[in-house]
Amino acid sequence: MMKTKELRNLTKDDMLLKVNQLKEDLYKLNFQRKAGRVEKPHMFKLIKKDIARLHTLLMELEKKNAQGNPQN
Repeated sequence: MMKTKELRNLTKDDMLLKVNQLKEDLYKLNFQRKAGRVEKPHMFKLIKKDIARLHTLLMELEKKNAQGNPQN
């Protein structure tokens, strides 16, 4: 689990890479769940929260860029 302060220091590309990595980890955990051998079931919740945290920060960046650079 990463803290929001640590995530804010990442660039947009790094955030997108991190989201993809976390989604891959979640996919692997779901595969383990289907096989019936999840060693760390608490990781589902933590990974989902990290993904949501990153999506929130990405939306904040987009809003900042939109406010700073009007398209009119």
